[in-house]
Amino acid sequence: MALLDYLLGQRKNKSANTAKDRLQILLAHERAENNAPDYLPKMRDEILQVIAKYVEIDQEQLKISIDEENGFEILELNLVLPDEKK
Repeated sequence: MALLDYLLGQRKNKSANTAKDRLQILLAHERAENNAPDYLPKMRDEILQVIAKYVEIDQEQLKISIDEENGFEILELNLVLPDEKK
């Protein structure tokens, strides 16, 4: 079967295909980052200020992202809150 594939020009270079797939994944990831709304950093800072009024938090642990699911944009906020109040 390999000979038939080779003769018909269906032989594919596996390393080239792997590199192509990796590049497509990388480009999709970069496009997703570039499509992030401009207001997201400011929103993150304001959310941090409000939360900091009530509890001490590590600002580096706040993760905010906007995803699309079923045609809707979803704002996702992840932060581990301490047990103690400020």
